[in-house]
Amino acid sequence: MSILLDAPLAGQRRALRWGMVCAGGAAMAAIGLLATAGWFLVGAGVAGMAGPLAVAGFNYLLPSAAIRAAAISRTAGRYGERMLGHRAALFALADLRAHLFARMAQNALNGRDPGRSGAMAARFGRDVDLLEDAAIRRVARVGGWMAGAAAGLVMVATLGWRAGLVMALGMVAMRLTARSLAARLPQLQAQVAQAHAAAQGDYADMAGPAADIAVYDLAPQLAAALEGSVSAQAQAERMLARGEGSITASQTMLAGLILALIAANAQASAAMLALGLLAAMAALEIWAGLAAHDARAPQLRQAEARLQAIGAAHPPASVPISTRPMLHIAGRDFSPGARVLLSGPSGIGKTRLLETLAGLRGDAPQTLRVDGVDPRILGLASLRGTFAVMAQDAPLVAGTLADNLALARPGIDQTTMERALWVACAQDIAPLDQWLGGDGAHLSGGQRRRIALARALLAGRPWLLLDEPSEGLDRVTEALLCQRLRQWLDETGTGLVLVSHRPAMAQLANQTVNL
Repeated sequence: MSILLDAPLAGQRRALRWGMVCAGGAAMAAIGLLATAGWFLVGAGVAGMAGPLAVAGFNYLLPSAAIRAAAISRTAGRYGERMLGHRAALFALADLRAHLFARMAQNALNGRDPGRSGAMAARFGRDVDLLEDAAIRRVARVGGWMAGAAAGLVMVATLGWRAGLVMALGMVAMRLTARSLAARLPQLQAQVAQAHAAAQGDYADMAGPAADIAVYDLAPQLAAALEGSVSAQAQAERMLARGEGSITASQTMLAGLILALIAANAQASAAMLALGLLAAMAALEIWAGLAAHDARAPQLRQAEARLQAIGAAHPPASVPISTRPMLHIAGRDFSPGARVLLSGPSGIGKTRLLETLAGLRGDAPQTLRVDGVDPRILGLASLRGTFAVMAQDAPLVAGTLADNLALARPGIDQTTMERALWVACAQDIAPLDQWLGGDGAHLSGGQRRRIALARALLAGRPWLLLDEPSEGLDRVTEALLCQRLRQWLDETGTGLVLVSHRPAMAQLANQTVNL
């Protein structure tokens, strides 16, 4: 079983045990039901052909009661198996998902690039689903072993030792065949996982600008662009389906051969022969289900390896950063409290540099240092105490104005919030308890930027990184914002790294880095 599942399932031992009991009971009841029904039908037919005396002496009450009892037991056992097995799996996977996601997020904060978000999300979801399926099947497999190895063998053994030997050897042959064919599947399963993640990643990347796709009627073009990755996924899935189909076919053919050999070697009456053959048929059907475990085992191991790689801890660089660090940007050093303007034409990479400096990305080509250390090594977790960032898109959470401002740091009181809103010229946007909607849906772009600026001011970090803070503002409001922001910088001694094409905002800086 998966190592990742062992710890989460440890707290579900009771549910697992009772689920296994129910699975075993359901399997034995299914075999008993079919075997008793076969014996009853053949026995009744033989008695009917023997004449009225035989019919009168035939006891049909006990087998009828046994059939009904077996049917009820099978239904109850399957219900218990599914209820308890799914309960254990869902509770265990809830803990595992939270653990893995937290670890993945922490690694990203520590500077480890998670890769394409769409492909990562698709693979993460697919791999966790495989573990969930394995947890559920752990309960069901017990029923297969108990049914095949115990109940089936016992009932077939009533047909004679030769029939019992055929059944035992046949079951061994089915397991060996399934495992042999399953050994060819890992490469195909890896190809399917890779193709699925690539297709899902392409879809996530292309479907992001959904509004533009609808406005410009780009759906047909995007469908054509996705055709290559979708076709690759379909081809990989077809190859895997053929491999899994060969396992299923082999189990079916071997089961048919075993039943024929049991019939040829049986030494019993017609009624007992029917009992033994139908019991063997039911047992072999359940036993063949174990082949599905063989087929999924390599896929499960691959999924577990990928999830373990995600869950592996990647601690941040243990490099101390001072409370007021110096910055090195594109060949120039800046002391704490400096005010720097990143200048250059649109598209040159100013936002990229700013976000790389803050640890939000790692692809800026310029040389960057925070206290002499590359921020790409430090990661966001180590840099968040140094930089307060107002990003260009100014994201907000679904909540009140106070909820959005409180994200800056814990323990902010109302007076401090109102002061920051005043500096950002956002004091008249809304009351602190006003609901702003999802991502500030009830606000204009300029209002969102001023609220995001106020939140950055409240963070109280030694360096303030602003990306187009006055975009969307009129000249009067922009001039007032520049005046108040300059006063705030003078009072706090906070350093500033600014990206802006507006001349009024550029006057806040006293040094310029041309890109």
